[in-house]
Amino acid sequence: MLAAMSSWAIPSQALQECNEGVTTRSWSPERTVKTQERATRKGRYSLSYKVTYRGKDKEPCDNKLELADNVTNNNALLRRLKERGNVKTFSGGNVILQEIMYNDSTTNNTNSYSGYEVLNVSQNSPISAAQFGITQYASAVSISGLEMIQNSGKEAIIDLLDGRMNVAEAQLANRIGSDIYLDGTGNSGKNITGLGAAVPDAPSSGTYGGINRATYTFWQSVAFSGLTNGGAAVTASNIQQYMDSLAVQLIRGTDKPDLIVADNIFYRLYLQSLQSIQRISDSGNSSAGAGFASLKYYGAGMASDVVLDGGIGSAATASHMWFLNTKYMMFRPHADRNFVPIGGERQAVNQDAKPTLH
Repeated sequence: MLAAMSSWAIPSQALQECNEGVTTRSWSPERTVKTQERATRKGRYSLSYKVTYRGKDKEPCDNKLELADNVTNNNALLRRLKERGNVKTFSGGNVILQEIMYNDSTTNNTNSYSGYEVLNVSQNSPISAAQFGITQYASAVSISGLEMIQNSGKEAIIDLLDGRMNVAEAQLANRIGSDIYLDGTGNSGKNITGLGAAVPDAPSSGTYGGINRATYTFWQSVAFSGLTNGGAAVTASNIQQYMDSLAVQLIRGTDKPDLIVADNIFYRLYLQSLQSIQRISDSGNSSAGAGFASLKYYGAGMASDVVLDGGIGSAATASHMWFLNTKYMMFRPHADRNFVPIGGERQAVNQDAKPTLH
């Protein structure tokens, strides 16, 4: 299934700015690591040390920005949205409201006129925003009293917590990177609203962002099935033809998809289709391809990055390729919950352990 969309918002967590100067991170005032001593790698939390960085030669931002960067950089789509400036925080409310741009022929009052002709001033496009529920993600990092005793030296405790933060960071990145392909109904509806809802296989029905696609056709994406629309299953010999058939339906002037995200199967078929002409990739030099396997698609007047966002353990829907115009996509976080510790250090009431939530 090849699918495409033109307007999308994802509720989750995101980026915040931080000021240059002095940054201090502290979990336990009894243990301090001096600036000239070895501390944890930048972008890591610890339960048992305090580090102060000064000057522009040091990392000026704290761990919450580094962790947010690592999570968004782990997914090709989120990386593109961040580079476009489409990762924008919201400050509160029961839902996330995202303004939308669309053309509704039934309310469009744009027209030519002559002289004193009465102009049509009726309301143009009555729907002003889509709305999305707020989702939350957390990963716990814990250390027991026994482990604190066994690793009581400054170097040992930092290494222990640094390793566990690596695990928690990877788990958060992988979980969000997987859920972003799904429809948000997982985990009793608590998961992020992803591409499964934004660009569904049946684009003419269902509700997304509180807007019914059957009622408002502008909210419908486009889908192309190899068997249904092309007459045969997708193969290396016909995948470019099918991509062209979909792409021509998505272009309006200079508005066109800029990112094509493929699962393992379709990425492999597209790669095989290019090998005979050796039109191979930009080797990760483009903004979308940095760190990702990336090819180019030049059909139907487009010059889009084709990115493999699958790999081991991917939750990307099998045999799918998404044509995305990221100009109209947003990743919306809360300004105060941008992959940061929740509530600081805790002491378990019935265990000799100290957990933190991130």
